[in-house]
Amino acid sequence: MKHKDIDRILVSEEELDKITTRIAAEIDRDYNRPDKRLVLVCILKGSIMFMGDLMKKLTVPCEIDCMKVSSYGNGTVSSGSIHIILDLIRSDLATCDLLIIEDIIDSGTTLSYLTNYLKLKGARSVRTCTLLDKPSRRKVQYVPDYIGLEIPDEFVVGYGLDFAENYRALPYVGILKPEVYSNAK
Repeated sequence: MKHKDIDRILVSEEELDKITTRIAAEIDRDYNRPDKRLVLVCILKGSIMFMGDLMKKLTVPCEIDCMKVSSYGNGTVSSGSIHIILDLIRSDLATCDLLIIEDIIDSGTTLSYLTNYLKLKGARSVRTCTLLDKPSRRKVQYVPDYIGLEIPDEFVVGYGLDFAENYRALPYVGILKPEVYSNAK
């Protein structure tokens, strides 16, 4: 059932299931080697639902870890600077093949920064996976390794994505009605 603040459902529960199944198969294909040590790095908080569903479908062994970063100033517009709130602290990074799990890529600034940051910290390899991609909003040249779905430039919530900490629990991705967030700008 659609929430009253949602204009329309962009990605249904069924579509999300198909996307996570497809991406899990791609990850299994790429990391099913004895020389790989896959560590999924969940970018909190928005990626929790996506990573949980994704890891349930993986057949390759994997570990999990989390980071929390912020690039948003007032909640709707990126500030352009990256703040690491919860860092990845591991003494074994040199043996880890990190796969950053993100809910959505807009400007590309955050994932570009994190990829370079984790490589500089000594990770053996760093790749990225996003559920949703908005290439029309790119401010830096960045293409993730795994993409669930390319979407239009709309304000989306649900399936972990939020506005002011609301709507994360929706089981689908929906377009938020502009009147809900326009007063927050």
